[in-house]
Order: sequence, then C-alpha cells, then structure tokens
Amino acid sequence: MQIHRVQELFKQSPVGQRIAVCGWVRTRRDAKNNFSFLEINDGSCLKNLQVIADGALENYETDVKKLGTGSSVRVEGVVVASQGKEQAIEIKAERVHVYGFSPEDFPLQKKRHGFDYLRTIGHLRPRTNTFGAVTRIRHTLSMAVHDFFRSRGFFYVQTPIITANDCEGAGEMFQVTTLDLDKPPRTPEGKIDYARDFFGRRTSLTVSGQLEGETYAMALGNIYTFGPTFRAENSNTTRHLAEFWMIEPEMAFADLDHNAFIAEEFLKHVIRAVLEQNQDDLHLLDSFVQKGLKESLQNIVAGPFARMTYTEAVEILEKSGQKFEYPAKWGSSLQTEHERYLTEVHLKRPVILTDYPKDFTAFYMRLNDDKKTVRNMDVLVPQIGEIIGGSQREERYDVLLERMQEAGLKPEDYAFYLDLRKYGTAPHAGFGLGFERLVLLCTGMGNIRDVIPFPRTPGHCEF
Repeated sequence: MQIHRVQELFKQSPVGQRIAVCGWVRTRRDAKNNFSFLEINDGSCLKNLQVIADGALENYETDVKKLGTGSSVRVEGVVVASQGKEQAIEIKAERVHVYGFSPEDFPLQKKRHGFDYLRTIGHLRPRTNTFGAVTRIRHTLSMAVHDFFRSRGFFYVQTPIITANDCEGAGEMFQVTTLDLDKPPRTPEGKIDYARDFFGRRTSLTVSGQLEGETYAMALGNIYTFGPTFRAENSNTTRHLAEFWMIEPEMAFADLDHNAFIAEEFLKHVIRAVLEQNQDDLHLLDSFVQKGLKESLQNIVAGPFARMTYTEAVEILEKSGQKFEYPAKWGSSLQTEHERYLTEVHLKRPVILTDYPKDFTAFYMRLNDDKKTVRNMDVLVPQIGEIIGGSQREERYDVLLERMQEAGLKPEDYAFYLDLRKYGTAPHAGFGLGFERLVLLCTGMGNIRDVIPFPRTPGHCEF
C-alpha cells in the first residue's frame, strides 16, 4: 500500500479511501470506552493527523497503549470525516505497526522548550514544531532562490570551497592543510614551507565565491552561486556563524542601478514564496516567536524600496536627535542600530543605500569620480538591518591594480582576476546575501544558530 504524506491528505481529503501513513506520535490519549486517539506528525506540515485506534486491534494492549511521544509508527486505515473542529479528516486505523518505541525519558515531551536547551539536543530539535517550521521555510527559500534566477536566464555556477585567495581581504579564513602540525616543513628562512603542502601553496576555506563567479559572468553573462562559505571570525553573537550559505549573482554589462533592481526583485520574490507556501508555519512563528512577523513580510513586498546615498543617510542620522550607542558620522561604518532606525523609524520600509566611502569597502568595488566613494550598495530591511551587500565591480585594470596595492594585497595572488580586466573587460555588477540572515528575516527567530541545521560557532562543532 502506498504511503501518503500528511500534508497531501489534508489537501486532498480522500474520505472513504484506505491509505497508509508513517510518522511519529506527538500525543496519545486513551478514552474510557476502549480506544485511543493518536496524534501523528510526519514532518511534511505543521498539522498533526488524528488516528482513532480501536481496542479491537490485535496489538492494542501490547503496542498501541504503550506508545509515547516520539514513537514511530505506520498506520493503515480508512480516511473518515472528523467529528472535531480542529481538522477535516482523521484515520480510522485497521492496523498500527510500531517501528520504534520512545521511552519516557524522551527529551521532547508535550511542552514548550527554550531555544538554549534545544541547542544542547541539536539532533532532536528538528522534531519540534518551531524547528520543523523553520526548516520548511528554509526549504521554500532555497527553492525560490533557484526559481528566481532560473526564470531570468541566470546560470548556476558551483565555485570552489577550497581557495587560494581572500575575496574580502580580511584574512579571517580557515586554513586547509595536510602538513604535520607538530613538525611542519620549513623553508631556509624558517617559515612553514607550503610548497610541500597538498596543493603546493597555502589554501583556505572560501569566504565568498564572488571572484570565481566573476570569471563565469564574463563568459556567460549572468550567473549565480549558492553554497557554503566560512569565516574564522571569533564572534560569539546572535548574528554570526563560522559556516553559512551565500547567494551571489554576478551580471555582465550591468551597472549599480540594475544591480539594485535585481536585488529588490529577488528579495520580494523569495519572501512571496514563503507567504504563499508556508502559511501555517508563519502563523505558528507569528504567534509564538515574533508578533507581527507576517505583516512585516507583507510590508516588504507591498511597495518599492527607498533609495538614498550613504551621505544622505548619515545626515538623517545626525539630525535624528537619537542617542545612538555609536554616533553616526561620515567615514564610519553604519551600525545595526543605525540601519534599523532608518528602516523601522524614519522610513518604515526597506532602503537601498549607495556610494559608501572607499576607505572601509572592498578593493573590487568601482571607484566613483570623486575618488572618495565607491559604486556599492547595501539593502537594509526592518528587524535585520543589512541583508544584501553588493556593488558595481571595478572593471578598469589600472584602477583595480591601485586599489589592490592600497589594500596591501599582492597582485600576483589575483592574476586571474586582473586578467578579466586585461582581456575584453566589461562593466559588471553583483551582490551577496547571507542565506541565514534571510531565514532569520522570514522566521522571526532571534538567533542565527537556530535557522541553520548544524550551527558552527567559536567553541562549538557538534556532529
């Protein structure tokens, strides 16, 4: 007999049909007149499916009445119209097969558990309503990412995880080596001899696929990457992970205006997907995690994003009368408190800020004519602050070379990147979005460690 998913049954309501479902018992309630109600969940949706197990079942006393929360079962029976108000259908069981009992010490009993506690049992937390909802929304967002770019003619390019360059120039990278760490080979000068390492040079885990992505954009036109990235940044905050996923499109023959247009369209597309496909999950998170979550997401897709320059934003912040922990001033990076003030108080909608000072931006961003600012952008949204960062890339060979030298980078380490400007250079642009920040936005969760299946943070690498 074919196994049906619970979500499928609720959509089709096949009353009168004999079906089979598999799942885990959420609750068992025994009635006085020799039958039990089982609440079964198979992870396909938030709702549980009610099963009526009659005392006449051959294993009712030996198995059914011993089912505890977390037990796994296969139920075969007939779909009937439910007498209750909670759901339209239920299953009148003809057979209940127990795959695995769950003892009374199962850590997830029928009560609310704190997120701190759930992080200590990361292998079991997917079984909770909240983490089931977060995971389904994460899935919807993942599929929507690919759908957006596929429908617009972008090619999906897989960039390397092991790399020999530092896209951000920050140096906060995880080193990859097979050398004996106790007795590494040395050069005559006493330095570690990476020429004798596996790749014949020093390598690290990637912080971004952008530079490699640009090589394919300059051949195929429009491409995007979607993969894991790594930062060896010793930040123990609710907004930082050592391993996270990045979405990075690159577009040939594009300027900053087109870049901003695509970024806004992209963000609205993936949020609409969640609003349409995860209504029950959003209702749960709106009720128990972040009040007003659904409304805030609807506001993002409802109208155009505001646009202003970094300079204009600083002027607004300076005149706001707000006492910020870090006063806003031209030439300094904007803090999350500044970004949230702009989106939640001043504008009450997302905003795209452009043209930041070059002194704290990446070397690959196109220098403006004023020589002080670059053609970059940040997309800021309520609750999160910056969610997308991007720029028009510097396509002029001599200017890029000078910017590299100013940043203290060795041009020979980026020879391939300079070659893109040497052979048929063209204007191009792109942006990056940290996928987990997007999941934070769409779930209302307060800690980024709770929106990725297996969080990697300083001092923590379970599983």
